Amino acid sequence: MQQTPPLNVAIVGGGPAGLLAAQHLAEAGYHVRVYEAQATVGRKFLVAGHGGFNLTNSEEESRFAARYATHAPAFSHYLRHFSPHDLRAWAAALGIETFVGTSGRVFPTAEYKPAQLLRAWLERLQQLGVELHTRHRWLGFTADKGLRILQETTGQELTVKPAATLLALGGASWAKTGSNGHWTNILEQQNIACAPFQPSNCGAEVAWSAYFREKVGRQPLKNIALSCGPHTVRGELMLTEYGLEGTPVYALTPQLRAALATGHPTYLHLNLKPDLAPAQLTTRLSQRRPGSSWASFLKETLRLGPPVPTLLREVGMLNLPSGAAEAAQLLTQLPIPVAGLRPLDEAISTAGGVAWAEVNGQLMLQKLPGIFVAGEMLDWEAPTGGYLLQGCFSTGAWAAQGIREWLSAVG
Repeated sequence: MQQTPPLNVAIVGGGPAGLLAAQHLAEAGYHVRVYEAQATVGRKFLVAGHGGFNLTNSEEESRFAARYATHAPAFSHYLRHFSPHDLRAWAAALGIETFVGTSGRVFPTAEYKPAQLLRAWLERLQQLGVELHTRHRWLGFTADKGLRILQETTGQELTVKPAATLLALGGASWAKTGSNGHWTNILEQQNIACAPFQPSNCGAEVAWSAYFREKVGRQPLKNIALSCGPHTVRGELMLTEYGLEGTPVYALTPQLRAALATGHPTYLHLNLKPDLAPAQLTTRLSQRRPGSSWASFLKETLRLGPPVPTLLREVGMLNLPSGAAEAAQLLTQLPIPVAGLRPLDEAISTAGGVAWAEVNGQLMLQKLPGIFVAGEMLDWEAPTGGYLLQGCFSTGAWAAQGIREWLSAVG
């Protein structure tokens, strides 16, 4: 009896979401082809790993899902389907062991680099029969929902007609890796609504004086708390020539964007001693002898050495307050005026992309049956700390399951 050949599935985009979907579909018996415009797959995955190869997070399930804000209910489903535990098991199956750091973030053990994990992953995909076609750029759809693909080495345009397609082309940050968001033009021609891209997990711009930039340059502020309205994040801050960088700033990007959009002056409030209660801080500050140097006193009593005195004068007041209570308020609620966010291409990730109303529960485009979407193409954002990569992996796995269900239903 002649066997029915496996159905063909096309995946456009060779990032984490697309490659994991390719693996799951190939393991389920589908013939999978991945089309990637760049010379290699996983370029943004590798670049992200250079700053600390943070795969996921060990946070409890409900708290993890809450990191996706208004999309938490949907992500709770995706995370249950492919959880942080599943991600670690997946890495282990590739021979990559992981560990939980003190912050709860999950990393490969020290001997493994991003390139090693990607190499092991690609070997696994090859064993499964997944075809990787690099330098193949998606140009759009044919009249019958086929794919127009430009083979850039030859200049030849190909037409591909898979049984189902997954689009996993990423967001619009780090364009040098291929994540440029140009695909929105193609989808909008199909009346697919896409929210405008906005920077997420990025630095904040502050109009420092020339004196401050020259004297301070680039210096860290450790063990601080940063607030935007009622939202507060602990961590380490980096003062830069253009403003502020660091995990607390990145985590507050959604609140900063909203505040800046109002057109009113926008501030981040910096607490330089978050471990001290206001009363304790005031008591310590009251020990300063009249006439003594604030800079010396802060360094000796509170371990607030340079660049804190310069920062206080830059955004606090020309002359530091003489009273302990006023000084305590300044040290715990230092107002830093934010002029804007860093450019989109510098952002670690982006908000914006395919509107959620355009996809069904399987992440299939409702106006284009058989076309699915996963990863940063969808309009969601999450903080750094493993949540971004996990979101891409989990939506990729969920879309792969959706493709299987859809193909089974349509026969």
